[in-house]
Amino acid sequence: MFCIDNRCTDIYFNLAAEEYLLKQKRGNFFMLWQSEPSVVIGKHQSVAAEADERFLDEKGITLARRFSGGGAVYHDRGNINLSFIETRKQPDFEYYLQLVVDFLEKVGITAYADQRLGIYVDEQKISGSAQCIHKDRVMYHCTLLFSTDLDMLNAALNGDPDAESRLPGSRTMRAVPSVRSEVANIKEFLSGPMDVKRFMHLLFHSFVDDDDNRIYRFSAGDMEAIERLKAEKYACKEWIYHKSALTFT
Repeated sequence: MFCIDNRCTDIYFNLAAEEYLLKQKRGNFFMLWQSEPSVVIGKHQSVAAEADERFLDEKGITLARRFSGGGAVYHDRGNINLSFIETRKQPDFEYYLQLVVDFLEKVGITAYADQRLGIYVDEQKISGSAQCIHKDRVMYHCTLLFSTDLDMLNAALNGDPDAESRLPGSRTMRAVPSVRSEVANIKEFLSGPMDVKRFMHLLFHSFVDDDDNRIYRFSAGDMEAIERLKAEKYACKEWIYHKSALTFT
């Protein structure tokens, strides 16, 4: 597996990088990344139902739509994102989830998963995930709340549940609502002090130190293709507001 320590914090670039790795590359990848404050909604969700856009504008929080399904999430520099992208004949998303749970066990946190592939500690959610399949390629990505501003998270994800039930441009496709859960930060469950940088270092090296894995850095060609996808899709209002999202592949 190729391991990418992606230091870019531009949510549009990072979402484009995931899709690029999924659709244009053939290797198996693990990517660790963060974003500046952002709300990221699932491919088939309504912006109005999931996010308080006035609050986002006031606080300078970026709004984005990802390629995969699932519910809305909040990113900041206290949140960590993990992406697993591989070629597989039979998807096994629980395998990737278990890799994350096993790492948490290594740092002294006993966590468990639910049927939606969320990860919990003491009945509080610390991780949400989403998945997608493209031909024989699969992607599983998840968040890990380490020291996120939970007040900002709750305010940003305070959309109108009575907003439009169908996606713009579709007479039949209904917007997928998020399933709300009580959330908590991993930092609160650690037995000793640790900052997010140290936690990420341990997390990344838990994969890199495997004999079968090695570090991968984006080439100039990779960067050009990702930036093009960012500009043509992820940073476009047509995609974010689903005005033409059904036409994007």
